[in-house]
Amino acid sequence: MSDILQVNFGNIIFKNPVIAASGTFSLDYGQHFDLSQLGGICSKGLTLYPRAGNRGMRIWETASGIINSVGLENKGIDLFNKEDLPVLKELKDSGVRLIVNISGSTIVEYLDTISLLWEEGVDMIELNISCPNVKEGGIYFGMTSSAARELVKEVRGITRLPLVIKLSPNADDIVKIAQCCEEEGADGLSLVNTFKAMAIDIDRRKPIFDNIYAGLSGPAIKPMALRMVHEVCQKVKIPVMGMGGICNGRDALEFIMAGATCIQVGTANFINPGTCPQIIAELEEFLRLEGIKSLEEIRGII
Repeated sequence: MSDILQVNFGNIIFKNPVIAASGTFSLDYGQHFDLSQLGGICSKGLTLYPRAGNRGMRIWETASGIINSVGLENKGIDLFNKEDLPVLKELKDSGVRLIVNISGSTIVEYLDTISLLWEEGVDMIELNISCPNVKEGGIYFGMTSSAARELVKEVRGITRLPLVIKLSPNADDIVKIAQCCEEEGADGLSLVNTFKAMAIDIDRRKPIFDNIYAGLSGPAIKPMALRMVHEVCQKVKIPVMGMGGICNGRDALEFIMAGATCIQVGTANFINPGTCPQIIAELEEFLRLEGIKSLEEIRGII
């Protein structure tokens, strides 16, 4: 593979901008393609202790997307360190960047989880600030700029790893929150997470999900996600990872032209396990056909 797709995300070099998004990818995809083709892999959201996730229906297909209520089911940071991290680190030799997604319900939980992460071989942390803030009455860290600012400031103080903050599209002002994260030392941003959504079983006269509301992802959210990425990229200097309904190379190019340095692919992996290498190939073909020497020439041109 040539280096025509190489991008610099801050001080981290990605051989291409395509990253498998958190919660949508596992090493089992290696049965479908060579994982060394990826620019990066973002781990499933990890918490301090194992979580069983939500009860009831977890995935519901809807027009041009899915709604999920998985509930951050994961094995916890200790088992991730022992079981998953050594395997993921083997991909490092092929240049695949490893991003670890961290979630929590309180600031202390975030800090304790990060303090236990084995940093060797990890390229960056993606801080998911779309989790319930128990001490603040169930609101989300990513919903208000003050809550986001406090969390990022505390996390920045305990880790040397590059810190990327994953933003919620349901926030009161996503641009302001992005700026607050930058001011508190974030090295980058990733956006957007899922949109708050709902589905109803009309035969049972009940909500599909036990929690009533859940998260919408997939092609249905792409126009809104693209708009938010563009808005944020206009107002911050740190690099951005764009995501939300990206299914092919043209989708990826839209996010890059809107200002994103890297892109993450999530729901499309469920539809076609080979989506990520397909996007990489389509990006390279577009640049060669257009006579473009690097993605930097077209990044943020809108």
